[in-house]
Formats: sequence, structure tokens, C-alpha cells
Amino acid sequence: MSASAAEYLDREVAGRYPDLPETTAGTLRLDLRDGARTEHWYLTIDHQEVRVDRLADEAELVIRADREVFDRMAAGRLNPAAALLRNDLTAQGNLRLLLTLRRLFPGPPGARHPREVAGERNRVGAG
Repeated sequence: MSASAAEYLDREVAGRYPDLPETTAGTLRLDLRDGARTEHWYLTIDHQEVRVDRLADEAELVIRADREVFDRMAAGRLNPAAALLRNDLTAQGNLRLLLTLRRLFPGPPGARHPREVAGERNRVGAG
């Protein structure tokens, strides 16, 4: 069973992301709706570091969706940009940060980094 978005945000998101460009900086607020209740998660990104807080403060990008949508993103079954295009979530503010969010959530189950795949092809071709 996969973790919920709240568990994933609480346990996995905070920390260093060496794959993020060093110039990436900003604040995101994720609003997870669950019926009449909304949970707020506030992410601060600066110099490849991500801090996670439980705040409803203003942010450069605010993303709102039902909890189920965020749960699917936390399980790697939904890309944030695809969710936006399908109207599964709404985003208001600096949309450039939405692409950063894609790097903070896992990819599809069984997915591998393109460099890893390219390295395997190079080893097979060299042999």
C-alpha cells in the first residue's frame, strides 16, 4: 500500500535535492481538500533545499486539489502538470514552480532515470 500525500509530505519531501537547479527558489502551498476540511502544506525551496511546514501562509504558487489527487501524485501515479491539464488540480501563481513539484514527488512505479537507461545502452553497445 502506498503512503498518503500527507505521510509523503511529512516524511519524504524535506531535504536536499541535488537534481534541482541551484537557482530554483520559491514557496508553494499545497491545499489538500478532504470534504469540508482543507490541510495546508507549505514548501520553501532554496539552494536545492526543501523545507516543509504546516502553514496556510501566502505562497508564490498555491495548488489546490482533492486529497485523492495528491495521494496519486505521492504514489507516482499522477504527474502534477498532467493533473493541471486535466483540471484535477488548480494552480495560482508562479507556474514555473509546478515543474519543480514534479521533482519532489516520485515518478511512476518502476520508472528509471534517463541517465541510468542511457548508461546501460552504452555498456551493451561497448561489449
